[in-house]
Amino acid sequence: MVTWWILWRVPLFLLVVMAGWWFTIRPATPQKGWVAVEQSFTLCGSGSSGAFGCVADGDTVIIGFGPQQRRIRFTGFDTPELNGACTAERELAGKARLALHDWLTRGTFEWSGADDPPRDQYGRELRAVRRVSGKDDSEYLAETMISQGLASETGWGSTPRNWCA
Repeated sequence: MVTWWILWRVPLFLLVVMAGWWFTIRPATPQKGWVAVEQSFTLCGSGSSGAFGCVADGDTVIIGFGPQQRRIRFTGFDTPELNGACTAERELAGKARLALHDWLTRGTFEWSGADDPPRDQYGRELRAVRRVSGKDDSEYLAETMISQGLASETGWGSTPRNWCA
């Protein structure tokens, strides 16, 4: 009878220890949700000294300097390249860059990925971006850029746009 009394206490004790570990000692897991961003951005190469973040092109921003620099590629859309194949592409790329800068400087926005965002083949963080204006009302950056004709949709089933056509 003493053996049975001890045997049921051991699993109960282990359960209590594991529960205590789970709620107090376990390592913190990175957050995966949306995070509010109150970052100010300039245009990269505009000569603004001390700028912490800048807009590199129509879908990429850079935050920080030197070895701590972070390149962030916004997802859901693709903009023309600043060094594009033709004059029309380069001009539209400049407009997309300015539109991104304007959107980001309108105030606080959110981006996905929190502490551990996915990365592309170039090491850039990949983040979706939105501005929440109400309980169920969000303005997504990708939709805004596409609707203005400054970007094309990316993802499954989309076809790359020829900016020079």
